[in-house]
Amino acid sequence: MPSCSKHRRAGLEKTTSTYEEIISAALSLPPGARAMLADRLLESLDAEDQKRIDSLWAEEAERRVEEIEDGVVKPIPGEQVMNRLRARNKQ
Repeated sequence: MPSCSKHRRAGLEKTTSTYEEIISAALSLPPGARAMLADRLLESLDAEDQKRIDSLWAEEAERRVEEIEDGVVKPIPGEQVMNRLRARNKQ
């Protein structure tokens, strides 16, 4: 009867081998398929509340777009924002 240590090591080697095979197969996919695979993998890691969180962020984005369209807020060009942040970090 094999020792538990040998059995665990064999299982780990098999898992590592399978992992490497999966990674190799995934990397051989065309870019679009890899992106879809990455999206599905990330989706599988989402917490139960992720759909609610995504919905809240979508509502916030819509609210901000409306504020810009209604003239409530004035957007700042991205380059200007980055320059301000860089200046702030130098202080």
